[in-house]
Amino acid sequence: MSGKENGRKEKYMKTEKIEIMIREAIPTDAKEILAFSKKTGSETDFLTYGPEGLELSEAFEEMYLEGLMEKENEIMLIATINNEELIGIASVGSNDKPKTRHVGEVGITVEKEFWGFGIGTVLMEEVEIWAKESGIIKRLELTVHAGNERAIKLYEKMGYQKEGIMSRVMYIDDEFVEGIMMSLLID
Repeated sequence: MSGKENGRKEKYMKTEKIEIMIREAIPTDAKEILAFSKKTGSETDFLTYGPEGLELSEAFEEMYLEGLMEKENEIMLIATINNEELIGIASVGSNDKPKTRHVGEVGITVEKEFWGFGIGTVLMEEVEIWAKESGIIKRLELTVHAGNERAIKLYEKMGYQKEGIMSRVMYIDDEFVEGIMMSLLID
């Protein structure tokens, strides 16, 4: 008997288990990261870039990743399936200025095909663990497209607090879009 026949509506969800590996990005990941940015940039308007991706040369990205590995208050993590296919990236950017080196700006992107599998949650958990272990980062912050309800729910679930609305953060389809500033204090 189907759900409709017995008067109830039943919800069927396709569930799949996938095994992902999360690791620090290394210079040899540069080409795949740039290709990933073009793919994900074409999948959603919630990113600061579009189908053009990050518009960096592979050599520049390699140098950036090499330098990143030497920083104590910055990181890029990648999520892969079977340590092959790149499906997600989380990063924390900061600076070396004594007054602000404790603040990390978080960026996260998951390939659309893998939305809803918990990859964003795992990446955000790993960012928080790394921040605590760094001994330097005391504040993680991000700005999220105001219409990105899925991301906002994730950040709130992770303990991020809304701090304010930012006007005209992006310009999409001839309209300005607001951003929401959120942060998590690391104690």
